[in-house]
Amino acid sequence: MDSVEVNVLAGISSVPAAEWDACACPEAADGGRPRDPFTTHRFLAALEASGSVGPGTGWTPHHLVARHAGAVIAVAPFYRKSHSQGEYVFDHAWAEAWHRAGGSYYPKLQGAVPFTPATGRRLLCRPGQEEIGQAALLQAMAELTRRGGHSSAHLTFCTEAEAGAASSAGWLHRTGVQFHWENRGYGGYEDFLATLASRKRKALRKERMRAQDFGGTIRALSGAAIEDRHWEAMWAFYLDTGARKWGRPYLTRAFFDALHEMRDAVLLVVAEQDGRAVAGALNFIGRDTLYGRYWGCLEDHAFLHFELCYHQAVDWAIAQGFARVEAGAQGEHKLARGYLPVVTHSVHHIPHPGFRRAVADYLEQERAAVAEEADALAELGPYREEERI
Repeated sequence: MDSVEVNVLAGISSVPAAEWDACACPEAADGGRPRDPFTTHRFLAALEASGSVGPGTGWTPHHLVARHAGAVIAVAPFYRKSHSQGEYVFDHAWAEAWHRAGGSYYPKLQGAVPFTPATGRRLLCRPGQEEIGQAALLQAMAELTRRGGHSSAHLTFCTEAEAGAASSAGWLHRTGVQFHWENRGYGGYEDFLATLASRKRKALRKERMRAQDFGGTIRALSGAAIEDRHWEAMWAFYLDTGARKWGRPYLTRAFFDALHEMRDAVLLVVAEQDGRAVAGALNFIGRDTLYGRYWGCLEDHAFLHFELCYHQAVDWAIAQGFARVEAGAQGEHKLARGYLPVVTHSVHHIPHPGFRRAVADYLEQERAAVAEEADALAELGPYREEERI
């Protein structure tokens, strides 16, 4: 890669937004939405400006910018990590094994969008520069791993094509399972229900009726309809969920303030009683995909979680003609609501020969198990036999 120069940036503000986004979301040059809202300059900048990543968080920006003949041809959101929190591709067992052997797994390098288990490109190249750009970024990541004394480098929730390119460069390939809802050209929610087995269809109707009978109203808000008070409520919901799941919140209050400036890319689904928000779900809007991210509540109501996070998202996606809803990591309970298993991909660069062999053997077995699990879960889906894909 003698003709390509790759620089490491200590912050996203070191590169102009136009240059970054020309690689991250070239499709948005037509004035439309980015395909992936999470790799845009403004989203990554909001994480840094709000203190959600950066000093004291264990996520130190090491973003990569590749230039050819003076022009930016590729970029990558990249971080130096001192822990494995907020990644959703779990390598804690790897870290423990490394430490038991007398080594130090941290620091490591991570190509990812922090706290965001959504598949998207991690090697962001200008159109037509994919081959040279991907190769340059992968080579730079491997070199940074070696020169910086890092145990490893990881690209998580990358695309299948990127996983193939990295595997060809010697990286190890890992798979996982998420649950996504696919729009098959439905004209409305009832069209979707018609594709389900009778028993499943009746169960969802009953579930939605119970949820919507919680004693208030449910509103889907985006753009100018989102007010400051809604962010205050979402922050409270986020803290409640974080306290139960993570022990401490990943995101800061300032990040929610920053989201107000990009609320054109946000869908809030809020349940209110007497004008007071009691539960809510935060979604991000891509070009043809709705991404569910955070949910929380101040009161418990039967099935309200499923209604706000899954059913309302499907309603909105159908109304907007969106192709899919990605509802985040894990959760087999999504299966009964029409969200089917989808295989996710990550790749891992481990220079140490012995540890690499051990991880490679583990991943070979894990990939086979994941493939079997995905097939088995798909068979348990709620769709009628003739509707299964």
